[in-house]
Amino acid sequence: MDGEEKMSCEAMVTDSNQAVEFKLIREKNDLENDSLAFKPVMSHQIFGSQETIFGYNNLKVKLYFTAACLNPYLQVTYSEKVDPQKQNSVEADNIQEILMQKLEIPLNDNLDLFMSSLDKETQFVPPGELKESFVFDVEDPDDPSSGVQQRTYLVYHADILSPGLVEYHKKLQTFILWFIDAASFIDTDDEKWKFFLMFEKYKRNGVNLYAIVGYATIYEYFAYPRNIRPRLSQMLILPPFQRQGLGAALLMSIYNHYKIMPNVKDITVEDPSEDLQLVRDFLDCKNCLKLTTYQPTELWEKGFTNDMVQEAATKLKINKKQARRIYEILKLKTVDKRNEKQYQDYRIEVKKRLNLPYQNEQKKLKTLEAFLKPQEIAEMKATFVLSAEQRLSNLDKSYRELEGLYERVLNRLTLQ
Repeated sequence: MDGEEKMSCEAMVTDSNQAVEFKLIREKNDLENDSLAFKPVMSHQIFGSQETIFGYNNLKVKLYFTAACLNPYLQVTYSEKVDPQKQNSVEADNIQEILMQKLEIPLNDNLDLFMSSLDKETQFVPPGELKESFVFDVEDPDDPSSGVQQRTYLVYHADILSPGLVEYHKKLQTFILWFIDAASFIDTDDEKWKFFLMFEKYKRNGVNLYAIVGYATIYEYFAYPRNIRPRLSQMLILPPFQRQGLGAALLMSIYNHYKIMPNVKDITVEDPSEDLQLVRDFLDCKNCLKLTTYQPTELWEKGFTNDMVQEAATKLKINKKQARRIYEILKLKTVDKRNEKQYQDYRIEVKKRLNLPYQNEQKKLKTLEAFLKPQEIAEMKATFVLSAEQRLSNLDKSYRELEGLYERVLNRLTLQ
């Protein structure tokens, strides 16, 4: 390949995050409504670590779904495509093939067929059992002058035996690859998986219609002797519905479902993203503020107690680790930062907790020293043991980052 051919090929590399766009289509006019389009947050789980698509100029990949049934439509357009005969047999990426392989669903590229599928939206019935419904006041970001509108949202609980759930979930789960890092599809043959699906319910011409908002998957682990420990695996609110409090509403619906079940030990979350952890912290703080043991006088007079752990677990199904985190957030809420002694006492208490893993690691290394030669001990310390200055610097950095997250939770609590 000569220099000119190489430059031509390099020019035909497209940022896949910019090329791909989604829409949730409710009616035929939505196809031309650019304000409904949204982009992926990431695409490395589809198009590789570089997040690029090769072989096209002015590439656009439109991946649209009907808002209720999630029937897909794929349209790929471009102004130019690499010619293998002119570019040393180099071929363009087969976008449809890549998408079908990664998303594991068939993709229709026939617009007429897609448009006709919109007529079936009126027949859609959400899978599972209706758990909650609520009304939110929402301002249209595209037309603020229209004022606040009331919108109705529903949460359904389903499992793999719920009619239509498995097939529906196959289409719904494709979104996590674009919006959740390290996402993976789940085994829907396992009956321990439970699903919470959120829909917007709206009317058109007097007919009730639905639009998918988001969903969460829960795995019900066994907890000795006859209990279960539900673990939130993944939760996603689709971009058109974000920043409206719907993530907290969905998580609260999950809490409400499980907290009344006597065989539920506690509710955990699997490797939560920062955003999910913030939603979780906000809800848990809001709920713990109603508990006796989390009142301001208790926080300062007694510190973190077993009574707190027990009350949070019994009434809210919060595990011990999260109960401690909520204690720290709510205690920070009461700190007067102008009171240097009070603020310092708080920082020291949190830093002691943050330093526990380091102390435990030091104990393990100390135990190992009895079985090692002096040279091996020296090499081990050089590799694993930080200097006092490094350790204190790392600890201070961890604390400052944590306090920043806590402040974000408290700011949201203040707005309620």
